[in-house]
Amino acid sequence: MSTFKALVATKGETGPNLAFTEFAESELMEGDVTVRVTHSTVNYKDGLALTGRAPVIRRWPMIPGIDFAGRVETSQHPDFKPGDLVILNGWGTGETHLGAYAQKSRVKGDWLVPLPAGMNPDEAMAIGTAGYTAMLCVLALEKYGLKPADGPVVVTGAAGGVGSVAVALLAKAGWHVVASTGRPEEADYLKGLGASEIIDRAELSAPGRPLGKERWIAGIDAVGSHTLANVLSMTKYGGAVAACGLAQGMDLPASVAPFILRGVSLLGIDSVMCPKPRRLEAWARLAGDLDRERLALMTTTIPLADVIETGRAIVDGKVRGRVVVEVG
Repeated sequence: MSTFKALVATKGETGPNLAFTEFAESELMEGDVTVRVTHSTVNYKDGLALTGRAPVIRRWPMIPGIDFAGRVETSQHPDFKPGDLVILNGWGTGETHLGAYAQKSRVKGDWLVPLPAGMNPDEAMAIGTAGYTAMLCVLALEKYGLKPADGPVVVTGAAGGVGSVAVALLAKAGWHVVASTGRPEEADYLKGLGASEIIDRAELSAPGRPLGKERWIAGIDAVGSHTLANVLSMTKYGGAVAACGLAQGMDLPASVAPFILRGVSLLGIDSVMCPKPRRLEAWARLAGDLDRERLALMTTTIPLADVIETGRAIVDGKVRGRVVVEVG
């Protein structure tokens, strides 16, 4: 019987029980492509799954991990053949479908994206779901019609995964980037990614007024709750904010004032079920637009054995930038 190394989560009374084990290939779920996973990553959502702080995992037992890069071993899908390098982000992987913290994964070929030319699997996972989500946010702001000449852009949770990639992408595109963080010690790091200003997240995280002073024309928010409400209240007339996260909370204690008095728009960003054409566009832009030196600056690499500890750290706000997992 063929087996491979995997991190398996089983349901416990106070959270998931996690253990590394030899997993039988015959127990993989339905799919038309089997991938030898070489790299994964630890996103904030992975941290929530690993710690049980949110009900990310909805099928038990589960192999966590919401994205991977690897090489196709077998395929019945017309778009892929053995040896192809591929990326997967989302589609319920690590939630309802056995996920990425394992040496093999069997998935639907429609979920896969070819690794862009000139990009390595470890670079793809340095970007990961967080970076791909940041790119979806940038695309949404562009398609709304906003451009650097219109004014500054604010990025919340700037020292995190989504935030770090967003800062780098926006800075390279010529935006004046205002980076909001609760970690003042990361100011030099954020300036190295291209941030023009650093503000304390305390300016945005407390309950605010329905309308504040106009400070930026655009925003990328991975935090939610009061932070998103304040970002909206301080957005200039005709601006827009792309919302993609809930690190502070799922609530939005805001008023309609920014929408009906300043014509501000809130753009929702979903990375999990995002249609494939948009995924391909995002990865093509990442391959061309993201500065690889800045990507390296924000990235640390860990072995699969360190995933559990890193998952705890990321939800505690102790992880900077992006984490690549070498699956082996």
